[in-house]
Order: sequence, then C-alpha cells, then structure tokens
Amino acid sequence: MNKTTTSKNGVPIRLTVERWSHITEEHCELAGMREEVLETISVPSRILAGNHGELMAIREVETGKFLVVPYREMEKDGFIITAFLTRRVNSLNKRKQLWPL
Repeated sequence: MNKTTTSKNGVPIRLTVERWSHITEEHCELAGMREEVLETISVPSRILAGNHGELMAIREVETGKFLVVPYREMEKDGFIITAFLTRRVNSLNKRKQLWPL
C-alpha cells in the first residue's frame, strides 16, 4: 500500500510500494522501518541538498547512526527516491544544509 507523509515545506511526499520494495531489496536492514522512513521526512533533524536537485532528510536513529531519505518535491507533491543508514556523518556534513538554517 502506498503511504504519504508531509515534508517540512508542507508538500505531500509519496512512498510507493515499488519504491519501498526497491529500498528493502537494496538495504535489507531497513525492512520493518517504513514508519521511521516516513517520519524522517516529516520530522527530520536536518535537510541537506542532494547532488541532482533532490532533498535529503536526515535523522539519527541510534548514537552515531543516521537514516538518510533522499526525496524530490515537485509543484503539488513529491516522492521518496530511496533510503539508507550511514555512520559517515563527515560526508553528510560536506553538503549544503537547507534546514534548519
């Protein structure tokens, strides 16, 4: 079933069945974390700029481990591209922070 959450900009962001399947196939450690992925969009710790116009919602899920959810906002809605866990906070810190300023 498709799920929707709302970004910090008030834009509805879709997580489709196809995308969730892709995420869990590529990053099996995220199986069972669908609600955490959606919550990272609606209640991020930070939002960073991606390389190709996407936004990256970031939230620490345990000490030193971050959930990263790249997504795209369009005029009326948006969609989640992927999601992954990382401990590489230094690589995240090299990106432009969009929120909070």
